[in-house]
Amino acid sequence: MKFFSSSHLAYLLLPFTVIAGVQAVVNDVKQVAIIGAGAAGSSTAYHLRKYAEEEGANVNITIFEKTSHIGGRTLTVDVYDDPLNPVELGASIFVEVNHILYGASKEFNLPLKNPGADEDGLLGIWDGTKFVYIQDSKSWGWWNIAKLLWKYGSAPYYTHRLVQETVATFLKLYEAPYFPFRSLSTRAYELGLVGTTGSTGEQFLEANKLNGPFAHDIVQASTRVNYASNLAYIHGLGTMVAMAPEGAMAVAGGNWQIFSRMVEKSQAYVSLNSTVSSIDKEKSGEGSDATKYKIQTLTTDSVDTEGETHPVAFDTVVIATPYQFSGISHNDNVIPHPVDSIPYVKLHVTLFASPFRFSPAFFNLEPASEVPISVLTTLGPNDKAKSGPEGVGSAGFFSATLVKVVTNPKTQNTEYVYKIFSPDKVTPKFLSRLLGVQVPDTFTRSSSVSIDGDEGWTIVDPISWYHPTVFHPYPQKLPRVTFQDPILGDGLYYTSGIESFISTMETSALMGKNVARLIADDFFQAAQTVNFVDEMGEL
Repeated sequence: MKFFSSSHLAYLLLPFTVIAGVQAVVNDVKQVAIIGAGAAGSSTAYHLRKYAEEEGANVNITIFEKTSHIGGRTLTVDVYDDPLNPVELGASIFVEVNHILYGASKEFNLPLKNPGADEDGLLGIWDGTKFVYIQDSKSWGWWNIAKLLWKYGSAPYYTHRLVQETVATFLKLYEAPYFPFRSLSTRAYELGLVGTTGSTGEQFLEANKLNGPFAHDIVQASTRVNYASNLAYIHGLGTMVAMAPEGAMAVAGGNWQIFSRMVEKSQAYVSLNSTVSSIDKEKSGEGSDATKYKIQTLTTDSVDTEGETHPVAFDTVVIATPYQFSGISHNDNVIPHPVDSIPYVKLHVTLFASPFRFSPAFFNLEPASEVPISVLTTLGPNDKAKSGPEGVGSAGFFSATLVKVVTNPKTQNTEYVYKIFSPDKVTPKFLSRLLGVQVPDTFTRSSSVSIDGDEGWTIVDPISWYHPTVFHPYPQKLPRVTFQDPILGDGLYYTSGIESFISTMETSALMGKNVARLIADDFFQAAQTVNFVDEMGEL
């Protein structure tokens, strides 16, 4: 992996350069641009390099990334700016059945860990008024737990079985004859998944006679924490995937390392802080009908509005970022048909550190009651299922979880790092209620709260560290039966169409792998055609 700025482009020009009087051979070198270094873009680069090496093909890969990091929405934040205390801000987990991520983590010898909190405690489902379910974390699982069976009957078992059947069908996309695919809509139909994506989670569970208290309490809590959606506003496949975290794991230090290593392995040239502003077509040479793509870029956050034309023309371009957020301009001949624009969820992710635990009073519990350290939410008895921010209901948030126990570097006292998912910005008033202590309007300003330590009374901050972020992490998974195809034009590919089908790190990586296979097949087929024509001309 090589990083460069606009002043370090000589590497890319090597295939076109005469060195020591020897003309470089360029005809068999394919130039590929990938826009976005998230899960999909990194996977595209990684798998394209593998396929090219298998076929003995020459490929130069260039990645343009508008941010300063690789991994896209997969990133960590260092608590107290201490790199020894990273916390996942975006995508937090993957599972063993995620073949690409799990396989890559093993290939790169990345250390894996249980993504749970640093300490044991209760996990609860709260409806805004009361906890409808509480489970000790030591024996926690969505199924095969006596308490679940006692409360919900056989629904946990049959829901688990339905999840396994649905996921098993989806996993066929990894293998021939379903892989690779030029049309996701066609594959969804062939696999019989359009019935699942074409109905709401509520309807899908009802059709399987599973839309009862377990669906309302447990399944809906899962769709809310994973996709910020109630069962009436998420399709059936999204519902099943939200319930499939069996064997969850994470890379110690951050899942972004998987994608960083993929990019490194791809030998791609990487341009960080580089926003692609436009894509145009040009003839590849006089007398040729073939076209190449010219890309213009801007330095991210630069006041300069004039894009700089990249000196290398590309045979293939992969847009590995949601098109509607890319800001890429182009002529109609570049993308002849509209790219599907889908609504994305706006999610507030709030991380903060505090010496205080969740207050029993916030959850209407008796004083001194043990409060769950991980709280998921569902709709209350008087809440109506809605989409968007109003869908959060009386709970007011989707989840609030203790994710890490740390030592405050200033006080040397133990503190707790919490993560909250919510549709709106978390306020000091909300945190004051949640912690049972007055939080200042500035969140981290010192207050007059005191605790009785070993050496007497000590002044402490209710919140010692605070990091809010706003994401558009995934689309609203409303029911649908057609999906944006990965081919936008001749030599132009797109990865984000899979996100309305299902949106995870793994599925983005799968689409990246799929696009890489399509590119490789198109390259090799074209090369075989040229060789055949040449041979015929010699006869």
